[in-house]
Amino acid sequence: MNLDNKRQYELVFIVDPSAEDDEVTRLTDSLKQIAIDQGGVVTKAESMGRRPLAYEIMHKTEGSFVLLEIEGSGKEIAELERRMRVNDRILRYLTVRVDEDRRRAEKFRSKRARKAEKRPGATQRQAQSAPPVEPALEENYEG
Repeated sequence: MNLDNKRQYELVFIVDPSAEDDEVTRLTDSLKQIAIDQGGVVTKAESMGRRPLAYEIMHKTEGSFVLLEIEGSGKEIAELERRMRVNDRILRYLTVRVDEDRRRAEKFRSKRARKAEKRPGATQRQAQSAPPVEPALEENYEG
């Protein structure tokens, strides 16, 4: 796969709170394996633990949250979402493509760094123009 065609995705899913930790781990590992089998690369897998839900889902008030970061073409995401849709243990999932946002943020960060390099001493001028801070006078304090 061409490196330019790789997209980055963040996938968060919520597992039924009645599932034990080892079941959540097995479920996460199987989803990671599906992504790998479809040609993707799992760059991060993080269990965020059991947390309260913002609203009740299927009479549940909490769930085990898991985050996966995946690089790939998009077909692995389609397969993962298909599998999660039919899995009764997964209450909700959300997939977000983040490569465009990260690229935009990096471009903005480098542009800001270039501007800062063009203005050497700008931070020194700002520090010199700031008025001095006077210490509080203790004799005026009545307490």
